[in-house]
Amino acid sequence: MTLEICVMALGVVLMLADFWIPAERKKFLGYAAAAALTGLLVVSFSGAGVCSLTGTAFHGMFAEDALAVFFKRLFLVAAILVLLMSAEFSDRIMAGIGEYYSLIVFALAGMLFAASANDFTMLFVAIELITITFYVLVSFQRGKMVSLEAGVKYLILGALSSSFMVFGIALVWGTTGKLNFNELAAVAAQFVDNKLFLLGVLFIMVGLGFKIAAFPFQIWAPDVYQGAPTPTTAFLAIGSKAAGFVLLLRVLFTAVPAVTAHWTHLLIVISAITILYGNLCALPQRNMKRLLGYSSIAHAGYLLLGVAALTTSGQSALLYYLAGYLFTVMAGFTVICLVTRHLDNDDISALAGLNQRSPLLATTMTLSMVSLAGLPPLAGFFGKFLLLKSVIEQGATHHAYYWLAFIALVGVVISIYYYLGVVRAIYWSKETPDLTPIQLSGPIKLAIGICIFGMFWLGIFPDTVLNLTDAAAKVLGM
Repeated sequence: MTLEICVMALGVVLMLADFWIPAERKKFLGYAAAAALTGLLVVSFSGAGVCSLTGTAFHGMFAEDALAVFFKRLFLVAAILVLLMSAEFSDRIMAGIGEYYSLIVFALAGMLFAASANDFTMLFVAIELITITFYVLVSFQRGKMVSLEAGVKYLILGALSSSFMVFGIALVWGTTGKLNFNELAAVAAQFVDNKLFLLGVLFIMVGLGFKIAAFPFQIWAPDVYQGAPTPTTAFLAIGSKAAGFVLLLRVLFTAVPAVTAHWTHLLIVISAITILYGNLCALPQRNMKRLLGYSSIAHAGYLLLGVAALTTSGQSALLYYLAGYLFTVMAGFTVICLVTRHLDNDDISALAGLNQRSPLLATTMTLSMVSLAGLPPLAGFFGKFLLLKSVIEQGATHHAYYWLAFIALVGVVISIYYYLGVVRAIYWSKETPDLTPIQLSGPIKLAIGICIFGMFWLGIFPDTVLNLTDAAAKVLGM
């Protein structure tokens, strides 16, 4: 738990430093926090004990394994990029920027605990730490009605999903007497016909479905994505979603594999509907953040392909897709943050003439859209290829998987239209462009460079990350 303790300590330090640093220098707190997390990320690869591949704590509630380490490194990278973006966004947050940085770090701590959750108690504590910090982060621009509205919606629906989760955990514990995932797995087969137990597991899935924005629990995503500060939206898109998926994987494949094996049709249907709903609703959108909100729903559906496959290869593909999605989404939201920093709207028309204002930002946004659409040679293409491959491989035993693969391909075709619509707005828009040059700081150029490198590296040289995802997926034991 060394990493988690260090991150929590960093959050406290940021809050204390906010009292002493002059307002005009608080922007640099974000850079300092990003540097500190970068140090922790580097140490995690050194074998110095910050991230261990084996071990437990709190009587088995906290598990340190390859799956946890993979997600923790992913969360660290996401938080570093969000902090760099937040520093550039600091002029839009009139007060409390130091608190904003600390809340990002505390949300990161919740994600780190979620990665190692091996007990329903730890699961609930981690998910609530994430959710409560995001309640504040979403509504942080208190002077904007749209931000407050997004915060209230997220609070109400988040509280509702938490109540389902608590009730579900209570039912599971009441029927089995177990909360630890390993202990529960040993007895779950005895309760596959127990209606209260199955209802409890279903309620837990409802709570996690809200976190990943899967159908029919996705209604919050477009409004919250649009209203939240752009760095918060970026962190929601990857951090919160990835935390939901690691918990989903732990529950389905570690805690109740006996139940999961009987829910094949349910997982297939949810994945298919989520893909179609997200892509179809994204088609008419003109607000960039709202478009990416519906897009994130579709990508939750693609990620569920790896869950529905019920194989180690499917889970490995899911993890790989998340890694590529991290760099792709961060690239897109960084551009949105910089382009709309001094505007009151996030309409696609704001991208008109971007190739003249900043060729680097135009290139970055184009690459982000191409990767999200799943076109070669970027990370999004190879991620979708692996997910579709894992599903098609299962088609020999269950023909419904062929239909799922077909729907996923249809979703890809639909998404190409609206993603390339954003590219068209950059280079060939009929809107009168604002040709004011956009100045980029050194740290933000570094963040953009990392995102571009990640998209190409994962798309062209996938072997290194695939080795990590394969090792992480084996922990689930499918």
